[in-house]
Amino acid sequence: MLRRTMITTLAGAAAGLAAADAAAAVTAPPARRTEWVSTPGASLFVRDWGAGRPVVFLSAWSFSADAWQYQMIPLRQQGLRCVTYDRRGHGRTADPGRGYDYDTLADDLAHVLETLDLRDAVLVGYSMGSGEAVRYLARHGTARVSRLALIAPTTPFLTKTADNPDGVDPKVFEANRALMAKDFPAALDAGFPTFIDQGASDGLKAWVKSIMLNASLGALIECQRAFSQTDFRDDLTSLKLPVLVLAMLAVIVLMVFWLIRVRSTRAFRLGAATT
Repeated sequence: MLRRTMITTLAGAAAGLAAADAAAAVTAPPARRTEWVSTPGASLFVRDWGAGRPVVFLSAWSFSADAWQYQMIPLRQQGLRCVTYDRRGHGRTADPGRGYDYDTLADDLAHVLETLDLRDAVLVGYSMGSGEAVRYLARHGTARVSRLALIAPTTPFLTKTADNPDGVDPKVFEANRALMAKDFPAALDAGFPTFIDQGASDGLKAWVKSIMLNASLGALIECQRAFSQTDFRDDLTSLKLPVLVLAMLAVIVLMVFWLIRVRSTRAFRLGAATT
């Protein structure tokens, strides 16, 4: 996460782009709501800030709703309703010991959208969250969602197979799961530089690491299995809405406002997605 660059981009880009939509902006101070949404097997912690068109943020593996605060604060100030939640086994949401396949995770998202009655929403999926967004659309359609953004996505398919020769050897994922099961803090230390800009402050690094360590180890192992083994190629071909794919999280505000303003169904790829 390039948070230093991202914060600057969020503040400046959001202010400039929102000016064109000033007539539609919310003039009252944005509301801040926190709710729990019940799903089969889990009660999801939901953070719901602001009023206006909804933008729903889906977190990366091991991240909770807290990781999106740097994006939600400036966006709600621009008249958007920003919603995110703790995936089952992450953050404040309990670990039910099951339901870490993408069908169930996508249905959890459906419960959030339906419970909050969100419509014309922009889904923003980061890393593992991209799969939840894509599988949701494949299973539930676009009645509540009008735009999709995939940031550093794990889609379409990570694992090397006969028909996916450029994928990652499954033994790599197996070894990573074994290391997590033996010593997750050590495994996290080994891969942590990929999760945050190394120019970030020590305090920010410690904060991000604390979020990751707070997730259920069982959930993390099963989620890693899910995002490495799930094939989204058929799901992606079924998408019937504007999609933007980005590798740089720092341009998230430009992406969100572009998705809100775009009028035609198009797909863009800017840079190579990372996992």
